[in-house]
Amino acid sequence: MAKDPLEALRKLCLALPETTERISHGEPAWFVRGKKTFVMYANHHHDDRLAFWCAAPDGAQEARVGASPERFFVPPYVGHRGWLGVFLDVPVDWDEVSDLVTDAYRVVAPKRLLAELDAREASR
Repeated sequence: MAKDPLEALRKLCLALPETTERISHGEPAWFVRGKKTFVMYANHHHDDRLAFWCAAPDGAQEARVGASPERFFVPPYVGHRGWLGVFLDVPVDWDEVSDLVTDAYRVVAPKRLLAELDAREASR
């Protein structure tokens, strides 16, 4: 992975079917079909930390924040919807981040795109 966390995150997000990027609330964000946000970059957005926020499956936020609060947090604005905050200013496991990004995509993507993603993953 690239040393720049934004570039590394961008590469993971844009590798997913029909994903686009645009600035939202002053930060890069990634959308499924240009509509549904699944990942938002947070470059010292509301504090002095570098992170990203992502959609998460039910229970994932509580489990990850509870187990590793030095790496995960409840983000402002979207935390009440179960989104997960992931610090990028600590040692980062990019394989884990890849899984988190894919999980976030799966939370918001429509069934046809999930089937496309499943087919893509099965062919690897």
